[in-house]
Amino acid sequence: MEGVLADALLAGCGDPCALLRAVCAPLSAERVEALRLLLQRLASGGLRPPGEPEALRRAAWELALERCRPLLCGGEAEGSAERLRVSRAARGALRHCVQLCGAPLAARLARDALAELAVGGGAGAEAAVEALAAAAPLLEEPELAERCAAAALALVREEGEGEAAAALAAGRLLPALGGNAEALRRVWEGLLGAGGAAPRALLALSALSDAVLPRGPGAAGLDARLSPRFWRAVQGGLTERDALCRKRARFLLQRALDASGHGARLRCPTDGGDDPSLFWWCVEKNEKLVQFWETYILIMETLEGNQIHVIKPVLPKLNSLYELAISEEKGCWLFHPSWHMCIYKRMFESENKTLTKEGILHFLELYEKKHLPNPLGFSEFIIGPLMDALSESSLYGRTPGQLVGACPPLGMRLQKFLATYLMLLPEEEKGSFLLKFIQKMTSRHWCAVPILFLSMALAYIPACKILGTEGLHALRDVLQCTMITHQILLRGAAQCYLLQTAMHLTVVEKVSLSEMSSFLLSLRPEESLRRDTMLWMELCRWFQVNDGCFRKSVTSEFEHQEPTTLCQYVRSLVGEYLKTPASERENCFMPDWFEAKLVATMILLAADVEQMRNECSGKSNIEWIELEAFLNPLLDVLMKLGSNAYIPTLKTDKSLQLLLKLLQTRSLKCSNTQDDEVLFFIWKSLMTAVESVLEFILRRLTTDELSTVGDLDRCDLYLALIPEIVNLCLQVNWKKMPSIKNFIVSLTNASIRNLKERNCEEEPKLKEQIKKVASMASLGAVCEIMDRKPEVHLESLPSVDALKRFISFSQFNEVLKKPSYFEEKSSLCEETTSQGWGKIVACYVRDQWICLHFVLNSFPTLAQEYEETSERSLSPVERARKILESALEALTILPSDQVLPVFNCMKVLVPKLLDSAESLCIEAFDLAWKIISSLSNTQLIFWSNLKAFVQFVFDTEVLAVAASAKGQAYAKIKEIIFKLIDMSTTKTGVFNVVLSHCCKSWIFTTVEEGSALTNAFLNAGSYCELITEACVFGTVFRRDQRLIQDVHAFVENLGEKCAANIVTESTNRDDHYIRVCAIKFLCLLDGSNILHKTFMEDIFIKLLDKDELVSRSRTRYYANSLQHRIKNRVWQTLLVLLPKLDQNFLCGTLDKVFQAGFANNQASVKYIIEWIIILSLHKYPQFINKFWDCFCYGEEKLKTSICTFLSVLLHFDIVLQNTSEKKPALKKALTVVLQWCFNHNFSVRLYALVALKKIWGMCRMLQVEEFEALTSVIESSLQQVENMHGTGNAGRNWQRIQDHFFFATFHPIEDYSLETIFYTLPRLSELAEDEWISLSKFDRFTDIPLPLAFQWYRSRTELRDLKPSDWSQQDIGSNSAETDGQTEWTDVQKKIIPWKNSTPSLDLEMVFQDRAAKLGKSNSRLIVVASLIDKPTNLGGLCRTSEIFGVSALVVGSLHYIQDKQFQHLSVSAEQWLPLVEVKPSQLVDYLQQKKTEGYTIIGVEQTAKSFDLTEYCFPEKSLLLLGNEHEGIPANLIHHLDVCVEIPQQGIIRSLNVHVSGALLIWEYTRQQVIKQKQQK
Repeated sequence: MEGVLADALLAGCGDPCALLRAVCAPLSAERVEALRLLLQRLASGGLRPPGEPEALRRAAWELALERCRPLLCGGEAEGSAERLRVSRAARGALRHCVQLCGAPLAARLARDALAELAVGGGAGAEAAVEALAAAAPLLEEPELAERCAAAALALVREEGEGEAAAALAAGRLLPALGGNAEALRRVWEGLLGAGGAAPRALLALSALSDAVLPRGPGAAGLDARLSPRFWRAVQGGLTERDALCRKRARFLLQRALDASGHGARLRCPTDGGDDPSLFWWCVEKNEKLVQFWETYILIMETLEGNQIHVIKPVLPKLNSLYELAISEEKGCWLFHPSWHMCIYKRMFESENKTLTKEGILHFLELYEKKHLPNPLGFSEFIIGPLMDALSESSLYGRTPGQLVGACPPLGMRLQKFLATYLMLLPEEEKGSFLLKFIQKMTSRHWCAVPILFLSMALAYIPACKILGTEGLHALRDVLQCTMITHQILLRGAAQCYLLQTAMHLTVVEKVSLSEMSSFLLSLRPEESLRRDTMLWMELCRWFQVNDGCFRKSVTSEFEHQEPTTLCQYVRSLVGEYLKTPASERENCFMPDWFEAKLVATMILLAADVEQMRNECSGKSNIEWIELEAFLNPLLDVLMKLGSNAYIPTLKTDKSLQLLLKLLQTRSLKCSNTQDDEVLFFIWKSLMTAVESVLEFILRRLTTDELSTVGDLDRCDLYLALIPEIVNLCLQVNWKKMPSIKNFIVSLTNASIRNLKERNCEEEPKLKEQIKKVASMASLGAVCEIMDRKPEVHLESLPSVDALKRFISFSQFNEVLKKPSYFEEKSSLCEETTSQGWGKIVACYVRDQWICLHFVLNSFPTLAQEYEETSERSLSPVERARKILESALEALTILPSDQVLPVFNCMKVLVPKLLDSAESLCIEAFDLAWKIISSLSNTQLIFWSNLKAFVQFVFDTEVLAVAASAKGQAYAKIKEIIFKLIDMSTTKTGVFNVVLSHCCKSWIFTTVEEGSALTNAFLNAGSYCELITEACVFGTVFRRDQRLIQDVHAFVENLGEKCAANIVTESTNRDDHYIRVCAIKFLCLLDGSNILHKTFMEDIFIKLLDKDELVSRSRTRYYANSLQHRIKNRVWQTLLVLLPKLDQNFLCGTLDKVFQAGFANNQASVKYIIEWIIILSLHKYPQFINKFWDCFCYGEEKLKTSICTFLSVLLHFDIVLQNTSEKKPALKKALTVVLQWCFNHNFSVRLYALVALKKIWGMCRMLQVEEFEALTSVIESSLQQVENMHGTGNAGRNWQRIQDHFFFATFHPIEDYSLETIFYTLPRLSELAEDEWISLSKFDRFTDIPLPLAFQWYRSRTELRDLKPSDWSQQDIGSNSAETDGQTEWTDVQKKIIPWKNSTPSLDLEMVFQDRAAKLGKSNSRLIVVASLIDKPTNLGGLCRTSEIFGVSALVVGSLHYIQDKQFQHLSVSAEQWLPLVEVKPSQLVDYLQQKKTEGYTIIGVEQTAKSFDLTEYCFPEKSLLLLGNEHEGIPANLIHHLDVCVEIPQQGIIRSLNVHVSGALLIWEYTRQQVIKQKQQK
């Protein structure tokens, strides 16, 4: 209509130039649009008046430069919408002006625009780009076209600012330049040159797709398909994190395929070598090529969904890709493997970790099942994207159905993959690949779980020699990375696997023994490498096999060849270790322990290798010649220590360090040291030097030889040697014990003497203070030896009495004044030492409390018989009170890591004072708890301090006194109990320590205590909350916590195969052990013991109350929720207690059990309640009337619980075993069951019918005459049930309920066991796996042993072997999927891309009848473009919606759709009242540009990074709504033509709405906003 009016104006006007000038003054949005329309008609040439063409060109020139060009930035119009209309109309007018004026105006506009771009960006840059786009098609000067291309390229490649100008340049300027061959060449080279950003390059390439990807086989010009850089850009885009980049890359790939599908023959040049071409095409392989690329694009598009249920069906297509990509005849790649890597990289980097895991498993499985040709760049892919993906811990979880402790699928696949892939590699590449693989494990912070499974995969590679020195160093770096994690067992297991890797893969000829020994020292003996483990024996065999093969190395210092045999190396190592360089001045620092550990480890290793070699040769009498040679240099030094005072300090330090390391070695397999021949020979050899060493230590500790702060480290070394020497004498030679005792006497007396010395000077000297510190530390060491080694009988020594007297009368918490450091010659050492004076004083105070603890333990009267005291008038209680006050003071001044001896003293003091000094004891509890809380994040010292804290707070006497008084101490202890339980929810293992201590102290007693057992057990009743909470303890773990637990279980299941299981300390910190401890405690109770009986009854009642509380708090709860787990744990404990309860107690509590059966319970809880009812009625048949009463309640109460009581009747034969009169019970049962057989609920009827079948079977067996009359009725009824239930779901459910384990296999009496209660039943009732407690955990928890004759332990084999099944599961029906008529893709979601249409005529002007106007309907200015939609159902619905809301036009891809029956069914004749316009998808770019010039805002319904929320977007009146394709959305080549993207806010999981629904929501929102505006205007 607008075109008709414009033609009429031009036809009626004799001077078009005057008309143009009249329209321009004054300018408004409407006038600019009118100007654009007039110029468009003039430029088309049809209505141009004859004559005066020059005048028209001058007018157009003037309008272009003076009117249109300034208006591109919005002119003088007010308001953003108005400015947008003006600028768009001006853009169209300018383009038509250039068409009228030709190349001169184009050149002028281009120069001006280039000058503006050179000045700066902003709105001016966008206007300049618009001007260039208008001028570009008519530029004739090559230099100017070149400059335009450079400017466009600069805009597109510029990062950061200028996003709008860049999009404009790509959408408008680049296509305009595409027709200029020289400009196109310049843009092409710039786009794919170095430094270009992938997103911007893809944006530009999408815009230039028509120019660089010719449609026909004979098309001339640039062809991107022949450029390797183009394909690399596409591949990079396919794996970009930005979804829009990926979309553009897929668009370019599809366009290239469309361009190739016309019988082209081409091959993209390779980068060199034997690599296949990145892209090629030939007519002969056309079908295979189309199949490959369609499958490829399908997979890449499906991956965009990020939904595993959509993606999983497509993954098998990956296998067909490999079949198409590999030539079976030639055994080589036909398609470049980098295309496959793009798919995997896309999956690896997915936000959906399930998809990442599926991608990794598929990639690993590929090499396990398919032997691919030479993997061409796969190595870099494995070390790069694959290993980056493998660093995610969550991928290593078990799959559903896998047993706890099984190896996760990813762990198993990694093992097979790495071994298989290494076999495929050429020999010369294996070493470099594996080295890079190991180095990658050190290049980032890996968590414990990935490191463990990668190390395991390395260890499972078949033995081959491929790693040299560099590889060994890389493995050592990985070892150091494992030390970061706090998971001791996991890092220990990783160390074991890394050592096995080194043994299997190292080329011994390329590494030296010194390098190997240095590597071994990176392994921690307390976590992995320790004598007597299988790993140690494997290492010994490895050294034995390779002895003499190690590389010879030349050192720069000594210029001699290193020995290549192990024995020679160790002899040389010991000799070099004990050599000390002559120095003018003694070093004040202790040497590092690294060398001593190294030498000791290698001595033991070489000795074990020698023993293994002798055993293999059949020698029975081993002379230990080599071992003696190793030890002789050390013994030479040790023998001289006592007599030679001039041995260099460094040498004495090193020799004693090595001695200590050898003495600290323990045998794992031999309880008696004499059975370990190597260790016994070493210890026997070292015995010869005991007197000399003791003499040296005594001299150093008691004279003035220790004088610096650095000497305190030596003092610690000497004191650490004393208990080891005592142990050596106990194990090897008791005859040396007098020497030990003499040494203890001399050391004690000298230390006391040094401590008694008083310094008269105001400023004490450092030397004197150091001597006091060493003396107190010596006394502390003596006291600890007497505590820990009572078999030595050191208490009888006269010096011990003096020690007790000295400690008893010493001032507590005495501190040493800081000396003046500047008086000492060695002040340099003091300033550089790591020990501050505060730390030294703390150790001094700690040693005082160590001594005091010894005195308190062995001298309870606290020095009352000694007359020297000035405190003789103090009673023992007052004396204890004073010491406890000092202990509280010590807790405030000592650092947290030094308070353990104070806790030990408080353990002795608090029981004596709780009755008389309750407030002081409470203060002690509070202060100690404060310290424990502060240590909760400290792994190393927390547990020992917690144990000491528990021992004094939960001491038997403390608990008893507090409970008897029921005062503040009692309340405080209960408060601490719940604080500890709360702490245990975040720090696993805390509750374990408390519970284990209490249970052992309450139920076990020593011979000396006599009848203390009964009194101790009274505490169990007073603090029964501890047991009650333990029975139900356990949190619902986070996924990452469950993963760690699963991996722990896997490592533990390896047993002795993994040395970490042998050497790491078993801490029993698993939450399961809390319940295990409580259950084993309850199992040991005796129902005949009155105290035990009362306690069990109290626990039973409290647990029933807890269950009732949980039921009241939440009447409905989810399976495996915390409420479900607590209820299940409650009833498991009640089931354990049941056999120990007597009839009188059960008589009063059985009603509560029945009431619990009425609740809405999960399956696992229902089974246990039913089991308890069956056992109760079996043991006490007299309660059966209580059971019948349960059936007398109203249907409202029974509707959720009747099945529970009917289930009991299915085991009625067990219930009646102890009943003599069975007939009355059967008669009652029959009466009860029959009435429920007619219930309206299907499940109730099913249970009732099965119960009827069971009871009637019992009646027939007993031949009850009273029931003869019912025989025909009941049997015919049951027969009818069998027949009616023969088919369909009813038949299947009838069979399932009869086959269900609880009714078919389970026997309530024979299956009563701990395994059934805690493992088998939870497993069969589909309780979460972290609720299953296996018998192995009951076995491992040895703190509370069960009697050997304990009968209720294992399930029957028949029940144990069953698999979970639930009769009530519904059949999974098949859903009919919507088909698209392409049978090849019926198993996946096919994405159809409408890019194959040919380009039609560009004349889009259509004249249609305005039916709505005739009908009096108001039309909006909204155009809905649905050209991309290809399903008639969606178009029909959209047509109906558009007509209802008055859309001005609906644009479709083809008018043929309106003839489709599905379209007509949904449109209900709306197409007769709505203007329909046909615009094919290939015409959309031009159509959208035309509508932009007409003032329309192009709105896309698409999710992008800059999309507007629909609820916040304000629609312009002239809006064009572009809807995307059902599967692919809006193509990449159209996105940069949009003015704005709008997305619909979503709350659910599904990523997109149906396209009709999306369109309807936006149409309604547009209509709503326009209606509101109209009302406001009125």
